[in-house]
Amino acid sequence: MDVDWKKLIASIVICQLAGILGAIFTASAIPTWYASLEKPFFVPPSWTFSVVWTILYLMMGLALYLVWKKGWGSRDVRIAMGVFGLQLFLNFLWSILFFGLRSPLLGLIEIVFLWLAIIATIWSFYRISRTAGLLLLPYIVWVSFAALLNYYFFVLNP
Repeated sequence: MDVDWKKLIASIVICQLAGILGAIFTASAIPTWYASLEKPFFVPPSWTFSVVWTILYLMMGLALYLVWKKGWGSRDVRIAMGVFGLQLFLNFLWSILFFGLRSPLLGLIEIVFLWLAIIATIWSFYRISRTAGLLLLPYIVWVSFAALLNYYFFVLNP
């Protein structure tokens, strides 16, 4: 198996960077605003999120690499990577809306678009690389759970 190390490292760094940038808006809100919110009984401990997201961003980076290495010359690859870029931006935007603006409502509205963009990414990646599409399945499961949490944060904290 021939590995293009530059593309692999760039793919992982791009995804991890999205998480790091999102954490800028999240970190200051955790001990203050987030701590004051009424939480649903099934909310995991705060440390869980950073562990899960780090793993998910790694898997996203690997999926991106598998598609990117198929060649930028392919229209399908360019479209799939564009859809991926959109969902990555929406992923980052959620942190700004929910934590930065402290708005469960805006976060809830936005996470619906994020969820749809992830589904589109999985579909477009799967068409190019089955493995790439499958690597994103834990991501959609986690974002589905996050959407449920977001909904309850909105309901419990009017």
